[in-house]
Amino acid sequence: MADTLEDDYVADGTHAFSDNDESELEFDGAEQQDDQSQEQQAGPSATKKRKRQLEKQRKAKKRKLAEDTASGGVPHSSVAAQAPTILQKYIASSQAKAFDGATVIELQDLAIPEESIEDTSAFANERSLHNLKEFIETATPTLRTRLGQKSKREGAPTLIVITLAAMRGADVVRALRDLRTEKSGQVAKLFAKHFKVNEHVQYLRKTKIVAAVGTPGRLGKLLEADDCLSLDALSHIIIDFTYQDSKKRTIFDIPETRQELFKTVFANDRLKRALQSGKVKLVLF
Repeated sequence: MADTLEDDYVADGTHAFSDNDESELEFDGAEQQDDQSQEQQAGPSATKKRKRQLEKQRKAKKRKLAEDTASGGVPHSSVAAQAPTILQKYIASSQAKAFDGATVIELQDLAIPEESIEDTSAFANERSLHNLKEFIETATPTLRTRLGQKSKREGAPTLIVITLAAMRGADVVRALRDLRTEKSGQVAKLFAKHFKVNEHVQYLRKTKIVAAVGTPGRLGKLLEADDCLSLDALSHIIIDFTYQDSKKRTIFDIPETRQELFKTVFANDRLKRALQSGKVKLVLF
């Protein structure tokens, strides 16, 4: 099962362009200087024409980036920093792979709407656990506030973090502890490394938690359990997307994990309604 994966963390950057892109931009800048000198001699009409050409090229590059992101043609570290419009297409593409053979209508019924995806594109720093606190504080300030508030009932987190492996999950738990307060509740470890499903069920029924960190397989089982993992206080789900295993695969790349994510977590009736209604926001980190 995906719950037992224990792989080393590989940090990623969040730049949307490669080194080759930067070289091209520098070369374009030199060309623009030469063109500007020629335009000054040619007059206002040439200047306007050049501006229109540059704007056309800019839009073409933006459109190409969107298409490549949706099809998986850019590095994973670049995807998470994109706007919700692009992320929605990327997630829908991964969802279609998990539900191979599903009809268009069936996929539409399961789709996570663009409006339910948090826009974190303004966060320019590396999306690593070292920056998780800063990411939550600046990219999702509402979540930051909620993490410090008092938990009202047992087993009802305001945040769920979905990660690829148990060892990575333990690191995420440690990173989140700096954001909680004594009154806000515990950060739950919901992965299979040391606990059976029934042990997690009993823990959630008697413990107030502010956040839960888990793998797709274990979270899916707990969502199906009776009177266990409550969604009443849930406001955000963070997918630990830029983390890669030793084979450079993300949570969306491993077929078994991808199926658990979409078939047991996001297809859960309670969670699906919460996401599709906009009550819960999805965040790619």
